[in-house]
Amino acid sequence: MLLLVDVGNTNVTVGLARHGELRRTRRAATRSTMTADELEILLAGLIGLDGATLEDVSTIVAASVVPTVSTALADVADRRGIGLLEATAGTLPLAVRVDRPAEVGPDRLVNALAAARLHGTPAIVVDFGTATTFDVVAADGAYIGGAIAPGLELGLEALAARTAKLPRVDLRAPDRAIGRDTTSAMQSGTIFGYQALAGGLLARLRAELADMSGIAPGDVRTILTGGLSAAPWATGIEGVDAIDPDLTLRGLLIFHAETTGGEREADGSHRSGQ
Repeated sequence: MLLLVDVGNTNVTVGLARHGELRRTRRAATRSTMTADELEILLAGLIGLDGATLEDVSTIVAASVVPTVSTALADVADRRGIGLLEATAGTLPLAVRVDRPAEVGPDRLVNALAAARLHGTPAIVVDFGTATTFDVVAADGAYIGGAIAPGLELGLEALAARTAKLPRVDLRAPDRAIGRDTTSAMQSGTIFGYQALAGGLLARLRAELADMSGIAPGDVRTILTGGLSAAPWATGIEGVDAIDPDLTLRGLLIFHAETTGGEREADGSHRSGQ
């Protein structure tokens, strides 16, 4: 059994995989000060919800953007005698054609790998997390860069924290763009504004990628992922081919299969159209 671990700045997402099949995923808040003991308790608790234990795990496959948690995870694997396979620019079976490959977040590279293998190229992956990342995969499957924007929830929290009278509001699209009160005005600016940001930047990236690939912009595959990708407002972004909240974990499963010769998930079982 594989334990797939995606350590983000906001959440730690885990999934169990057996015989190339990703099973139910679980999520908990990330704490950068987490010790190895605390992380071990967290992982054991999350997979225990699905009737598994760390004794069942043969290998941990991880992508982490939090160095302190990466260190703790290595300690857990070492003392438990569990193999650890970490996704980096140097370990992933993916060409990385940017100026500083080591600076690219492992999750972004794993998403690019998953997009290429599962959805085809050229492709763009939009990951709605603490930050919203746009990752571009060339026609030959190489990662060639992208864009990073503040995450939707980050912007909403900043409004509430840095202003005297603006409240925290639910991430729900209002009925109209013209807000009639503070809450609906904030929801309009947040949801409709973010749709415009994501859609506008996506259109520009798609046009550039299509131009360098010699194809029409509509032929560029576009995939949404991340915790907020399943929100109703995400379906309002134009040009999206698939929404796959578990793309990163599926990418880790592919990473393990292509690195070790293990089983990979059957094509098509993950796909979800807009």
